[in-house]
Amino acid sequence: MQEGSGREGAGNGASEDVASGDPMPLLERLGLHRRELRAWAMYEWATTGMWAVIVATVFPIYFQSVVASDLSGPEAVRNFAFATTLGIALVAVTAPVMGAITDKAAIKKPLLAGFATLGIAGAGLLFFVHEGDWLMGLAFFVLVNIGANASIVFYDALLPHVARSHEVDRVSTGAFAIGYLGAGILLAFCLLMIQAPGLLGLPEGTLPVRLSFVAVALWWAAFTIPILVWVDEPEAEIVPGEVVQRSVFRFALARIKATFRELRSYRNAFILLVAFLIYGDGIGTIIRMAAIYGAEIGIDQGHMIGAIVLVQFVGVPFSFLFGALAGRIGTKRSIFLGLGVYMCITVFGYFMTSALHFWILAILVGTVQGGTQALSRSLFSSMIPAYKSGELFGFYGVMDKFAGMIGPSVMGLVVGLTGSSRLGILSVLLFFVVGAAVLYLVDEEEGRRVAREEQARARPMDVR
Repeated sequence: MQEGSGREGAGNGASEDVASGDPMPLLERLGLHRRELRAWAMYEWATTGMWAVIVATVFPIYFQSVVASDLSGPEAVRNFAFATTLGIALVAVTAPVMGAITDKAAIKKPLLAGFATLGIAGAGLLFFVHEGDWLMGLAFFVLVNIGANASIVFYDALLPHVARSHEVDRVSTGAFAIGYLGAGILLAFCLLMIQAPGLLGLPEGTLPVRLSFVAVALWWAAFTIPILVWVDEPEAEIVPGEVVQRSVFRFALARIKATFRELRSYRNAFILLVAFLIYGDGIGTIIRMAAIYGAEIGIDQGHMIGAIVLVQFVGVPFSFLFGALAGRIGTKRSIFLGLGVYMCITVFGYFMTSALHFWILAILVGTVQGGTQALSRSLFSSMIPAYKSGELFGFYGVMDKFAGMIGPSVMGLVVGLTGSSRLGILSVLLFFVVGAAVLYLVDEEEGRRVAREEQARARPMDVR
């Protein structure tokens, strides 16, 4: 383990910085003050650009307009939605078991590398998808989703090992900010290549679009290297009474069964998972449905793509800001603030009528999207023992993957019953209200105390 990383120093909270009277260095305020922290954050830089280009903008448009042009509009949407769900579900149902295996076998980094390679390959292979190749395109898109979703489970599970307990909020939000910056740069480059190919010496047609997928693959591969080189693999640990003389798979299943039995001990972490599933569904619905809703009410596509790019750059300073804010008012209160802004966003979306309104909404989303998600991750990290990070972040990954799957269905049901897409977007407000109510039940200090006591019982696993 690298010097100063992990849960060492727990209890040396931010109060010590205040008491010393020494101003905190800039990189420490941003959660990027050690090499392993910067290396860990760079994987956010590597993958967020992929989400922006392949999941949110370029590939969905290319699929709809070119790849699936021989299908009807509803067929194309249905097939794309099915592929998206398949890529999410395959990871969601296996994430806890895979995470528990990595806690015993100490293979978080190898599995992260393996799934990242799978996703990178899928992104690069999209270059070969042309008009009519919708089945092949969706197959590669599923590979991208599996690779990204699975590797993020192991990436998140490294957080309690690279960050000290008092800096986990700043480290998590700092990584989100780095991710937004990388996504903005990569998305802007790809859009420039697509919209003005002549500036880069490229011909008109589909080649610039397909080259953007290659750019994503190269970007993802290059910026995965730091986490593999400079972040150490966490040592496997167990607590007294755990049996290790069994296969890795059987050990993983036994540990998961024990965790289910012990959920009462991790009550606050479990409540947070439920809250995150609910309000995360609202966040996911806004991310997935904003462009469709905007198009339905007549917002120009150019304005919507421009606004999506803007979200990436607005998210950079505000993600850092949320990390600092959590140090002042507390993590849970900072999440409440973000959810309050989301409530305003859904109400404002109901009244939206122009491109200017869409730009305003994009700015508002950019101010809270990264901070709310990053602090949810760091709060959960602080309420679980580090030796179970793979397994428990597997459960977190399940909630993260399913967030955004229920909301669109509710929105579609409301639209179908009322005939109003405006009432449909307003229905998302319910997820933020209910999610905030469940979050209110979380006692973050009690949850952190339980995690510290449980971690103190852990000892290195003798694998000989």
